[in-house]
Parts: sequence; structure tokens; C-alpha cells
Amino acid sequence: MQTPKIVTEFRAGLSDGKLLVQLCKDCGKPNMWPRYACPHCQSENLDWQHSGGVGTLHSFCVLRQGAPEGFEEDLPYAIGVVKLDEGVQLAVRLVPSAPDDWSEYQCDDRVEFVAVSADQIEKRPCAAFKRIAD
Repeated sequence: MQTPKIVTEFRAGLSDGKLLVQLCKDCGKPNMWPRYACPHCQSENLDWQHSGGVGTLHSFCVLRQGAPEGFEEDLPYAIGVVKLDEGVQLAVRLVPSAPDDWSEYQCDDRVEFVAVSADQIEKRPCAAFKRIAD
């Protein structure tokens, strides 16, 4: 399956250990997920910028069984919604604090982007985040 062009740069950034967000070059506002037009001003003059990679965990779920088809080998894993300090939200994978252990995570935790191997990104092109220790 060919990667849609709109997400090619985002995924390439992840493979290089970078978190990118789209930025409108006309109104200056970031957006996420990639779009063909800015959701704020409808400009098609979009580019990519490096994210600081830090944000707040709004919601998360640990899947230990009953994964969707094709994700069975990933069990257990955790997914979450992170609002980056830049103001955009994205769905992410959460890195366990210890093997198969996400018990330290809570909603409203501060989290940060973690680079993972290009092989992992090839398999699951999703940003990974970990909890920032208190």
C-alpha cells in the first residue's frame, strides 16, 4: 500500500526521530493531522515545522486483549491523545514505564516525544510519547 503524499513528510520525520506539525505560512497557525488547506484560514500555503515534542496527555487506553485485526502481535500497548504545547492534538503510542506497565500514567500528565526506530515507524507510523518524571 502506497503512503498518501500528504503524510509522507510527517512519516519521514518520525523515521528520522523528529516530530513535525503542519504550519500555515499565511496565518502562522499550526495544525495536525496533515491537511491540504489550513483549517483556520483555508490557505493551501502549508509547510512543516519541528515540534518541541512536549505536551499534555488528555486521554489514554491500555489494550491488553481484543486488539483490532492486524494489531494482535502488538499487545499489550497503550494509545493516547496528546495536546502539544504548540496547541495541536494528535493520537500517539505511549511508551511503558517498565515492560508492559503504564500504571504511572494519568490524564493531564506532561509527556514528551520519543524517537523510535525507523523499523517501528515503518510498521506503525505513529508518534511515541513517554511520561515526563515529576
